[in-house]
Amino acid sequence: MGGALRPPRGGARAPRPPGRIKRIGLPYLLLLPALILELLVHLVPMVIGIVMSFKELTQFYIRDWGTAPWAGFDNYSVSVHFDEPVGEALLHSFFVTVAFTLLSVGLCWLIGTAAAIYMQDNFVGRGVLRALFLVPYALPVYAAVITWVFMFQHDNGLVNHVLHDQLHLTDKPSFWLIGDNSFYALLTVSVWKGWPFAFLIVMAGLQNIPGELYEAAALDGAGMWQQLRRITLPSLRPVNQVLVLVLFLWTFNDFNTPFVLFGKTAPESADLISVHIYQASFVTWNFGTGSAMSVLLLLFLLVVTGAYLLLTSRGRKTADV
Repeated sequence: MGGALRPPRGGARAPRPPGRIKRIGLPYLLLLPALILELLVHLVPMVIGIVMSFKELTQFYIRDWGTAPWAGFDNYSVSVHFDEPVGEALLHSFFVTVAFTLLSVGLCWLIGTAAAIYMQDNFVGRGVLRALFLVPYALPVYAAVITWVFMFQHDNGLVNHVLHDQLHLTDKPSFWLIGDNSFYALLTVSVWKGWPFAFLIVMAGLQNIPGELYEAAALDGAGMWQQLRRITLPSLRPVNQVLVLVLFLWTFNDFNTPFVLFGKTAPESADLISVHIYQASFVTWNFGTGSAMSVLLLLFLLVVTGAYLLLTSRGRKTADV
C-alpha cells in the first residue's frame, strides 16, 4: 500500500519517541543527588589527601595547608624505608593488621556460618535466639567496645573474674589492654562484633537453597557432613565471596574498635595500621607522612580487592564449566 510506513534506508534507526528518552534518563536523574553526595563525601577528601601526601605538611602549616612546601615523593620514601624507624614501625603495624584481619575474618565467617546452619532447624525459641545473635551487630560500636573495656579491667573485670577466680585457668589476673594480650583482646571484640553480620548474610543465602536438594541427598544416603560439603558450601559460594571481601575491607580499615579499646596509643602487639596512621598524622603532627601512608594503604587494598575479584571470577567460571 502507498500509505504504508517503510523502514528508513541505509540501516538508520528511527528516532526514539521523546517519552522513551525521558524514561531512560529518569534513573540517571534520580541517581544524581547520590552521586553528588558521594563526590563531596568521599572523592573530594580522597583527592585532597593524595595532594597532601606530596607536601611537607606539619603543624606549622596547618592553618593554610596549601602553603606547605612541596615534598614530592619524600613522604612515600620515608614510609617505605623499612630500615628506618618510621618505615619499620609501619611494616610492623602492617603485619599485625594482616594477622589480625585473617584471624578475625576467618573466625567471623566460621562462627556465623555454623550459627546460620544451626538456625535452619525448627526448635522452640529459635526466633528469640536469632534476635540475641544479632545484638552485637545492632549495638553502637562505642557502647559495645566501652563495655568490653570494663570487662577487660585487670582488678575488677569480668574476664579475669571468670578465668582466674572461678575457672582457675590463669595463675594470676592478666593485663588485657596492655602487652601481648592486647592482641587477643582486640581479636575477641572484633569477632564478637563482626560474626553476627556473617550470620545474617549466610542465613539469607541459605534461604535460596531448595530443600529438595537435601531430600534427594538424604534418600541417596548422604549424611550431614556430605550434604554440607556437596550442597551447602557450593551453593553459598557466591554469597561467601562477597561476604569475605566485605569483612576483609571492614576489618582491615577498622579504626573505632582499637581506638575506643586502647585510646590514642595502641600497644605494640595491637598496633593496627588505621590507628598507626592516625598517630602519624594527629599525634606527631606530620600530616604529609600520614597522608602518604593512607595512600599506600588505599593502593594495597585496591590491589588485593582486584586480585580477589579476579581469582573468584575465574573460580566461578571453572565451577560453571
